[in-house]
Amino acid sequence: MTSTSSAPALSTTIPTTIPATIAIVGRPNVGKSALFNRLIGKRHAVVAHEAGTTRDRISHIFDCNGYETMLVDTGGLESGAKEDIEADIQAQAKIAIADADLIFFVADISQELTSDDFAAANILRRSKKTIILIGNKYDHPNQEKNSYNVFELGFGKPINTSALHNLGIEELKSKTEKILRQLKFKKGKIQTDPNTVNICILGKPNAGKSSLVNALTNSQKVIVNEKPGTTRDAIDTELNYNEQKFNLIDTAGLRRRGKIQTGIEHFSALRCLKAIERTDIVVLLIDGKEGLTSQDTHIVQYAIEAQKGLIIAINKTDLFEEQEEEKDRIIARLQRRFTFVPWAPIIFISAIKKINIFEILKQSLEIIKERKKRIPEGELNAFIQKISFKHMPSSSHVRKPAFINISQVDVAPPKFLLHFKNAGNLHFSYPRYLENKIREKYGFRGTAVSLKFK
Repeated sequence: MTSTSSAPALSTTIPTTIPATIAIVGRPNVGKSALFNRLIGKRHAVVAHEAGTTRDRISHIFDCNGYETMLVDTGGLESGAKEDIEADIQAQAKIAIADADLIFFVADISQELTSDDFAAANILRRSKKTIILIGNKYDHPNQEKNSYNVFELGFGKPINTSALHNLGIEELKSKTEKILRQLKFKKGKIQTDPNTVNICILGKPNAGKSSLVNALTNSQKVIVNEKPGTTRDAIDTELNYNEQKFNLIDTAGLRRRGKIQTGIEHFSALRCLKAIERTDIVVLLIDGKEGLTSQDTHIVQYAIEAQKGLIIAINKTDLFEEQEEEKDRIIARLQRRFTFVPWAPIIFISAIKKINIFEILKQSLEIIKERKKRIPEGELNAFIQKISFKHMPSSSHVRKPAFINISQVDVAPPKFLLHFKNAGNLHFSYPRYLENKIREKYGFRGTAVSLKFK
């Protein structure tokens, strides 16, 4: 029987080196995400001509004339939410406002103000935070007269910007710098911690990825809703567990390549793959009720191609917690499907009930050790010489391959360079044989390894 996990040493954290947090707030479709992307200098938040495309709080470092701040993009504030998830979006935006030191209040200068603009203004007034009013979509000088409309929101004269055409951005940065100086923040770089373990949580839509992040951090930073695909952006969440720093990357559900739509789903899928590139360990989260899908196989393949650590986590197992036979059947199915990753640990969890969830963090630390493991070259050569003598490389060629030497050229992931005489004549199965033998001898549990032959 699996006991419910507890986490007395767990806390969500914001690095002390971050001098200020700036939240971009406004009603839907006023260009908040476009402004966010312009300020950070890259396409980070999803931008499309569809209201409500920013669902969670997205954050990124923003260098404002030497002040490195954390810039937060939020979902749109509206006066009346029509769906549960719209109410969740507004709750997320309000949390961002509460966390912020400075707020960019964005209105669309190309249109008349709406009731949602005034509703957002009322929320911001009650926050008593420092506000910079921005009239975005200032794409033509004739729109200058519309500044007076935005002035009605009650936060003084707006700074007119065009995120699309890079207009007014320097003025906005200058005013922001002045306010940060008035608020006694200091210039400086945000230092990234090389000791932080980055974990990317992947799985098909609605497998419970956001619920897992929220359970691990005892928060609701990521929107959880029964509708598949409620997390469209990759969300970073930092936490401490037993004096170890982790960064959890929650992603949009990855659909099969043939079913990835253009537009929002396309950008989110790309970000999902980019999240794999910047992580140490991929956690494949599988819905225990629905079982394996072809998408899960694709995710494992992506993780191997990127040479990352891998954990397979079966979620929602509270539904059959006492049924050991069912767990055995799931493990058997996984082993049949994932014959190419017998080294990946399998963990049964329940994000909702918080069962066994911290085992993911414990296993991640063990995998990091395995990824950094280095084998002495003399010992490694003696071992490969011995097994290659016992099992000579098979080949149909007259010029037979013969082992010369091996060296470990890198760690995280472990990389090995093997020199063979007539290496081009090696049978395709021999590299897998050698990898299996290296794993039997030296472990490397939970991580991909690379063998290159010359």
